[in-house]
Amino acid sequence: MAAAPAFATAATWTVKPGGATTGTAGKTVITDKTANQSVTCTSSVAKGTLKNGSGLAGAGLGSITSLAFKGCSILGQTPTVTITGKMPLNGISYNATTKTASMTITKIHGTISVSSLSCSATIDGTGATAHNGMVKATFSNVTNTLKVLASGNLHLYNNTCPVIANGDSVNFTGSYKLTPKQTITSP
Repeated sequence: MAAAPAFATAATWTVKPGGATTGTAGKTVITDKTANQSVTCTSSVAKGTLKNGSGLAGAGLGSITSLAFKGCSILGQTPTVTITGKMPLNGISYNATTKTASMTITKIHGTISVSSLSCSATIDGTGATAHNGMVKATFSNVTNTLKVLASGNLHLYNNTCPVIANGDSVNFTGSYKLTPKQTITSP
């Protein structure tokens, strides 16, 4: 009988202790990949909840209910980044060797605005009101960190700002240390 691969699609998940969780990140970057422009923020805080228990489905292991960005700047301007709504955190696969879960964060919708330029743009997935923006992430049980990767389907819509354009591909990256410490494994 062959051994199961260390990295496999997960059928069920275990989350401990779950409950209310806060993730704190240092430098967080939102990048317009099309225009090659980045909003760099000094910090970011994600708040939400995780389910508790074993035998959990990967879809909706938890949800992020607020995502705040602080100290942001781009081209000498100070933008405000607002992400709204309940964003599910979903387990995709688990690597038992590295103790790392591959995940997605879905239903992302928000805005970037620059008051000094009186401009803004909507961030979402397939349309300005779709509320289906998605980013890929990993959760390391070793470091207790949810790392948002530069991968997903985010785009800009309803743009009124210079330099960037409607339809531009966007991503954001940041590493969120969770409090209290969590364990997310499969099975």
